Amino acid sequence: MEIGIDSFASALYGSHSLSSVDAMEQLLDRISLADEVGLHVFGIGEHHKKEFLDSATAVILAAAASRTKRIRLTSAVSVLSTADPVRVYQNFATVDLISKGRAELVVGRGSSVEAYPLFGFSLNDYDALFQEKLGLLLQIRDNEFVNWSGRFRPAIPNLPVYPRAVQPKLPIWLGVGGTPESFIRAGQLGLPLMVAIIGGHTARFRPLVDLYREAGRKAGFTPDQLTVGLHSPGYVSSSTEQAITEYYPGYAELWTKLGRERGWPPVTKAQFDSLMSPTGVLVLGGPEQVAEKLLRHSEALGGVDRFTFQMDNAGLTHDQLMKSIELIGKEVIPRVNASKNG
Repeated sequence: MEIGIDSFASALYGSHSLSSVDAMEQLLDRISLADEVGLHVFGIGEHHKKEFLDSATAVILAAAASRTKRIRLTSAVSVLSTADPVRVYQNFATVDLISKGRAELVVGRGSSVEAYPLFGFSLNDYDALFQEKLGLLLQIRDNEFVNWSGRFRPAIPNLPVYPRAVQPKLPIWLGVGGTPESFIRAGQLGLPLMVAIIGGHTARFRPLVDLYREAGRKAGFTPDQLTVGLHSPGYVSSSTEQAITEYYPGYAELWTKLGRERGWPPVTKAQFDSLMSPTGVLVLGGPEQVAEKLLRHSEALGGVDRFTFQMDNAGLTHDQLMKSIELIGKEVIPRVNASKNG
């Protein structure tokens, strides 16, 4: 199992905000450390909000590429529906050149929808936009010359798209939430699947992952071509008790704030404790407990090839995040590998 981190480039740690310059520098330091201690992947999201600095995802990844040697660098996710697939490919092909073949993309429709009015798109076209632009992006990825026409973008009359990525087939994952059609779409296209599970119990997504695998099988893809990734909130500290002490206050503050925006009730400690249960979504604790939970989640979903922690928007300090990254690289990953090999 590959293990990594996804970040929204938060400039807020609890009630204290950093300058944007300091927050970006600290983020790049965390990516550098993740590379040094052996994490497999680091992802940067895309938002267009004051508290996040990730609106230009590829720019951050390019900066990270120049400071790292082995770690794979990906979006998490790129809101493809509101972007031009030509520019998306060009940006990530450029990251691939700078990183010498370590760039990836996770594309989705976006659960945060502020990009739609910002770039002049209608939420009424939420799915149609994504379907059309995903088709174009895949065509650009697979062909130097593109001959295409559609509804939401001017036609491309057999024109080349440059630069080309180092990797012959730039990895493009499909980021999904809980919509069955999205899982089926990924399977039919044979694309790697990145499942964002941020609440409840992970095992409830097994029927959806099975839909993905069955759709892929019917489309002619072999099981080893159907890759499953899992993105969930989590954090590693020296012990489970310490992890809860450090993580819960910021987590409760963040999700209560999001709840006010989206109509959810405030977070309670009882809800948090449920998510901390053996089958709950939170991958939180000491290294041994976290490794065990990752393996349990993988088994529940029929095998997980990649797991990414979302942990830098729960009020944690830069020092706490750095320590967590070190623990993931030096203690969690070896434990998971030993269990898999055993």
